[in-house]
Amino acid sequence: MGLLAWAMIGLALWHFTIWLPDRYWGGIVGALIGALIGAVVVGLAIHGFTIPGRHATHLITAIEGMPGALIGIAIVYAEGVRREKAHVGQAGLPTR
Repeated sequence: MGLLAWAMIGLALWHFTIWLPDRYWGGIVGALIGALIGAVVVGLAIHGFTIPGRHATHLITAIEGMPGALIGIAIVYAEGVRREKAHVGQAGLPTR
């Protein structure tokens, strides 16, 4: 159940990416994948790479996935910006 809680918090935070410019690597789907993977990896790291069962899952278990989701979204965004700048530079177009 802990894995489900981490994935759901990643999904919930992903919904806020519509307020940012779409510069994610892979678009909005890339942001979703980054949020989910980030939330799950950090949640697993906090719990020593074990998944809490049904009776060991509490509200704090879901909150533990928030930093990972935000980090995952930030990494995908930064990679998208980096690739966009590299593509603009290769085309000979002026950079922003």
